[in-house]
Amino acid sequence: MGGIFGVVSENKDCVKHLFYGTDYHSHLGVVRGGLAVKNSGGFQRFIKNITKTQFRSKFEKDIKKMHGNKGIGVISDYDDQPLIIGSHLGVFAICTVGKINNIDDLAKEALQNGSHFSEMHGGEINPTELVATIISQGNSFEEGIQKVQNMIDGSCSILILINKGIYAARDKFGRTPLIIGEKTGSFAVTMETCAFPNLGYKINKYLGPGEVVFINKNGLEQKIPPGELLRICGFLWVYYGYPASSYENINVEVVRYKCGSFLAKNNDTKVDLVAGIPDSGTAHGLGYASEAKIPFSRPFVKYTPTWPRSFMPQDQSIRDEVAKMKLIPIKELIDQKRLLFCEDSIVRGTQLKKTIQRLYEYGAKEVHMRPACPPLVYSCKFLNFSRSRSELDLAGRWAIKELIGSDIEDPVEYTDPDSDKFRSMVDIIRKRLGLTSLKYQRLENLVKAIGLPKEKICTYCWDKSG
Repeated sequence: MGGIFGVVSENKDCVKHLFYGTDYHSHLGVVRGGLAVKNSGGFQRFIKNITKTQFRSKFEKDIKKMHGNKGIGVISDYDDQPLIIGSHLGVFAICTVGKINNIDDLAKEALQNGSHFSEMHGGEINPTELVATIISQGNSFEEGIQKVQNMIDGSCSILILINKGIYAARDKFGRTPLIIGEKTGSFAVTMETCAFPNLGYKINKYLGPGEVVFINKNGLEQKIPPGELLRICGFLWVYYGYPASSYENINVEVVRYKCGSFLAKNNDTKVDLVAGIPDSGTAHGLGYASEAKIPFSRPFVKYTPTWPRSFMPQDQSIRDEVAKMKLIPIKELIDQKRLLFCEDSIVRGTQLKKTIQRLYEYGAKEVHMRPACPPLVYSCKFLNFSRSRSELDLAGRWAIKELIGSDIEDPVEYTDPDSDKFRSMVDIIRKRLGLTSLKYQRLENLVKAIGLPKEKICTYCWDKSG
């Protein structure tokens, strides 16, 4: 996935706010971190590998060397960023977040037009450099940004740092958020509003889909107005958004409580306690327990000081090891208990199966699961929130293959929760995971929990509506 943050200060040095604001996006990626500032001497930039060490500890020494009253930062799960680019528009720093499905075609076209690419790792083109190349073909930054948004298949939100300020551009359909914050003498732009409170910023503006603003010491100037079509990712609220953040003025934690409440309604399963698979399942579990009037407990506690998020590493064996080591069972809350767990989602189910096995090993009588969203049966085309290399990795897809003996080109007929095919698919997943019962959230209830009209939410991974 990835996250971006930028700040412009009227007079003061911005590095402290830039450092902490970027760090508040660390839950979105664990591969690269980068900071760039502009000062009277030019651009300063640092990019670090954060696969084994947290962003904060990697940059503590570097930020003492940086100074300037404007800067951008990024947590990236793929490419080196920010990049410093020289072009006919001037020198600029740029960072991006999103996914470009037609990157090979766009790169080929750029090469045929005489462009070249320098940020090559493993033979792959850096998507941020490609975006910068397309922007540089415009007669202005605004024209270049519009060119990017019209050419790419996928999504791309952008921060561009120039001598006078920062361009902030939300992706064409608003699949990822960008929000402006303000405090006396300073403006900031973020994907995660959780970066604002402790830095003293108050939300000034939620950028609309495709909207572009220019931020300088005097304030905001709208360069491109928002489009009419919003398709913000629903999975932000379900899973990878941070609980203290809000998108479209809708808080993540509140939505997760509502998701849990919907899961509990019309469900008469008799259990001894409700829990959440930590961390993102916890709020869903709290909402369920409150609605069902069943005690909430923590049969697993999460050891966070040294173990990072487990869904990020590419190597499955590493993911499994991290998942196991960070969850510590409490036998007294498991033995001879009927347990109901809320989970944000079941993406692959690999780690979850082993977690459930451990519950039975510690004496659980029953283990029930209530995911906060419907089964994922389509790979996301717009954001890189999952490391699944194939749609067959998805729990819904391997269940369908097991059910009918082959893959299916379009599993839309398995997405209707009232159909026999849907129920058969879910039962395959239940058996594979070793669950006593498995009931998914209905999509209409997830939409109600978020509170936006369905047509404004991207639900592609559940029903191919994006």
